Amino acid sequence: MLPEILKYASVFAVSMFKFVAGPVAGVAAGVPVGLTWGLSVAGMMTAVLLISGVGKAWALHLRRKREEKGKPLFSRRSRRIVSIYRRFGMGGIAFLTPILFSPIGGTVIATQLHVPRWRILLHMLWSAMLWGGAFTLLASRFSHLAIFQH
Repeated sequence: MLPEILKYASVFAVSMFKFVAGPVAGVAAGVPVGLTWGLSVAGMMTAVLLISGVGKAWALHLRRKREEKGKPLFSRRSRRIVSIYRRFGMGGIAFLTPILFSPIGGTVIATQLHVPRWRILLHMLWSAMLWGGAFTLLASRFSHLAIFQH
């Protein structure tokens, strides 16, 4: 029983930090596809919920650190992120979060752009469900190509 719980917990925990790795870890560990998808979504949304809860304070902290170091307010990367936000809104940030950012990174970006928490949660949820399903199906479909199989 404990090994099963550890498998499930690892899929959940990995999805909090690097979303793509959650479905891959779940399929590699032999967790059923539906459960892998659910644990991956739950892991990402837990990170989003936690980070968005402390988001304003975190954004202010990051801004102060940049100012203390004398760094410019906008870097090349931050300008690119702002242009994505202006063009596609929170939906664009949420869509790119699992593949380009991490659940934590995407949430920090959204809070720094002063997106309301409920919008962050809503958009990150559909993104997690969409990408979680896609990554889980891809991982299960191509699991036979893995070097190490269970």
